[in-house]
Amino acid sequence: MDFSYSQNGDIGIYRLKGNLIGENDGIAITDSFNSQIDSGTENFIISMEELKHINSSGLGVLITLLTKARKKGGELILAQPSDFIRNLLLITKLNTIFRIYDSEQEALEAYQES
Repeated sequence: MDFSYSQNGDIGIYRLKGNLIGENDGIAITDSFNSQIDSGTENFIISMEELKHINSSGLGVLITLLTKARKKGGELILAQPSDFIRNLLLITKLNTIFRIYDSEQEALEAYQES
């Protein structure tokens, strides 16, 4: 899995690409996330537009990131998951834990409204 990181104001945006299917896939993004948290970023968007597949290990990574953000008083929003990933979040009931938006722009607007 590859990812890129950018900032939009005080919101950190991760754009995932490929497959998030193993513990090794999650190490790099978790390390990067920890660095951003340590530097003061609290609110994040995970853009899933180019994420093809995710399994239970990948879901665990997302839950870890969400927990880290919330412990710092922030939030993590998922944006643009594929139908497959959206269905997986529904089946696992993680859709009740994560805020999910159809686009990165909608996720950014959700932060502006709160």
